[in-house]
Amino acid sequence: MELKYDKKDIYSRLNEKQIKEADDYSKDYMKFLDNGKTEYLCVEETLKILDENGFEHIDTKEKLEKGDRVYFVNKEKCLFATVIGEDELRTGINIVGAHIDSPRLDLKPIPLTERQNIALLKTQYYGGIKQYQWLSIPLAMHGVIYNENNESVKVSIGEKDDEPCFVIADLLPHLAREQLKKNANEFIDPEKMSVIVGNIKAKDVKELPVKANILRILNKKYGIKEIDFSRSDISFVPAFKARYIGLDSSLIGAYGQDDRVCAYATIRAMVDSIKEEKIPKKTIVAMIVDKEEIGSEGNTSMNSLAFDMFLNKILTKTNNKDTDRLEVYYNSKMLSADVTAGVNPDYEEIHDIQNANIIGSGVAIEKYGGSRGKSGASEASARYVSKIMYMFDKAGVFYQLGTLGKIGKGGGGTIAYILADKGVDVVDCGTAVLSMHSPYEITSKYDVYMTYLAYKAFYLD
Repeated sequence: MELKYDKKDIYSRLNEKQIKEADDYSKDYMKFLDNGKTEYLCVEETLKILDENGFEHIDTKEKLEKGDRVYFVNKEKCLFATVIGEDELRTGINIVGAHIDSPRLDLKPIPLTERQNIALLKTQYYGGIKQYQWLSIPLAMHGVIYNENNESVKVSIGEKDDEPCFVIADLLPHLAREQLKKNANEFIDPEKMSVIVGNIKAKDVKELPVKANILRILNKKYGIKEIDFSRSDISFVPAFKARYIGLDSSLIGAYGQDDRVCAYATIRAMVDSIKEEKIPKKTIVAMIVDKEEIGSEGNTSMNSLAFDMFLNKILTKTNNKDTDRLEVYYNSKMLSADVTAGVNPDYEEIHDIQNANIIGSGVAIEKYGGSRGKSGASEASARYVSKIMYMFDKAGVFYQLGTLGKIGKGGGGTIAYILADKGVDVVDCGTAVLSMHSPYEITSKYDVYMTYLAYKAFYLD
């Protein structure tokens, strides 16, 4: 009997079949990352997976029977999916919830300007970023614009090899002496994070000729005018492709792994779990939501009442409209599927190593988050943490237990508290990440796979 707890690496405990499964899963996951760099695109990619696995929009069904698979899309940037289980809904449901928004650069309402023969788009950063990381890297533009006829036009430029990309120009070190005297929070002014979009002048225009030329290009390609930027959701994201990292290809580098690593696992685990067990014991729910990076506020966030509406639809269509929704919540359990910090070996002093998450050591379970004296935390009970650990042990899921960092060094939150406030048993459970919130985050291929297995075990419990 082993009494001492040690974190162990996953790879040495996997057999050849499991290693191959991890490789195959990671390739599919990387394609998802490349194709889903915004919330809109993530929802589109998720719908492809659901459609391929027999899911239907809930509004197309008058009644829901055991085994039915339905989803609901909330305003194009948030999605809920469910499979109706054998047990009565009042006994609770099993929920895995992740978010699909990631730090990025959004356009200001009237963004196009011209200075010194260069056309620029002014941006507003979204989420917590280190501004300097977004300079001098290739960027792609994605989103939707509405024209004067209220017609939507999708925009996607910069991902393909034969397309132009975009960039924010940095200041050369030869002239950056004053800039470099400032602290890291100040030396890159967010008002100077304008994206270069052109340099050629319109020959027949004297005032702002480069801007005029860019407007003509956009009008020819998309049929839009400058005012249409004010009715758009346009974002700039890194144009990098997901790649394996390291001579052993053990790591994955990509933009947006916080939190699309958990979002993809949430959906894949759901559709794969019902392949093995057509009708789950409990009704299972997958949620991928928006706006977590800015506090879960807004009508596509977890704080909106959209999920309550979805649950009401389920209760009504399963002949349970008189069931108390709060009772369903109270008897439910959830994994808050969000990433956490892995220990960066160059900055290990930020972590309490004994209570830190080590890359390659399994999916991370965090009993509580928040900062300082657990401020803003959602803390799982000992009883519920034990239940999850027992479940994972039984299913052969390798996991580790930790916290985000040393006390007082910072902190963070997830969507866990929102469902906990409704009475749901919730614990944070996700993948450890290096360089979180940077344009190129790093995960272990085997942690990614183990996250998927953890969610799958939870759905099947």
